[in-house]
Amino acid sequence: MTPVLTVEDLSVRIAGLHILQGVSFDVAPTGVTVLLGRNGVGKTTTLRAVVGLTPPGGEVTGRVRMGERSLLDRPTHRLVRDGLGYVPEDRCVFAGLTVAENLRLAERRGTEPAYDRVFALFPELDRRGRQRAGSLSGGQQQMLAIGRVLLNDNRLLLVDEPTKGLAPKVVTEVAEVLERVAESVPVLLVEQNLAVVRRLATAAVVLAAGRVAWRGDARDLLAEAELTRSLLGVGTAEASHAPAASKEVHS
Repeated sequence: MTPVLTVEDLSVRIAGLHILQGVSFDVAPTGVTVLLGRNGVGKTTTLRAVVGLTPPGGEVTGRVRMGERSLLDRPTHRLVRDGLGYVPEDRCVFAGLTVAENLRLAERRGTEPAYDRVFALFPELDRRGRQRAGSLSGGQQQMLAIGRVLLNDNRLLLVDEPTKGLAPKVVTEVAEVLERVAESVPVLLVEQNLAVVRRLATAAVVLAAGRVAWRGDARDLLAEAELTRSLLGVGTAEASHAPAASKEVHS
């Protein structure tokens, strides 16, 4: 199958630090590809480089394509209009605006926003439309961050640590939503929770020291406790039967 996203020899320098050093991988046109690795190896930097959000002064080289179209030479708002959805780490909702206003800002010009889809997945957002986003719980803010992206049709979703800091019940709810979303749109996911990875991921890419250390079937990675321990610093035996929020990989 032709990849929906192709990353080739991606390098990123920020403030004199060479964070990514020739990263290459593909994202399949179906399912969830998970980006794993220890703390500080460049997972979030990879997503931000793909979507054009490297900090000012940062240097990005290499090639990134969605289908046949190059992404690195195009501004973020153009990428979003072309169907690249991004859910950032730490949600980044507009705290002073209501839930409804946050969603309204995400509407793409010339398209019909899919409020029915968003409210079917997250009924809480419909009920809390007039509530300021800053007063929502962490889980509710995560629902809003994902809902903003799902308001529009996408060719690919980039989702950065969606279960970070959430209560176990909310982690399960978020995982269920992403599982349903991945049935219709491919996802590139950064995730700490091994049980969530086991549930969602079809392919895995592991970064180490700014480079790709391993890539392949996510099940093959999680089936090898020693391999997982050497790459991520944790074993997988406990996670195979754990609830969706009980075990984390330190990313």
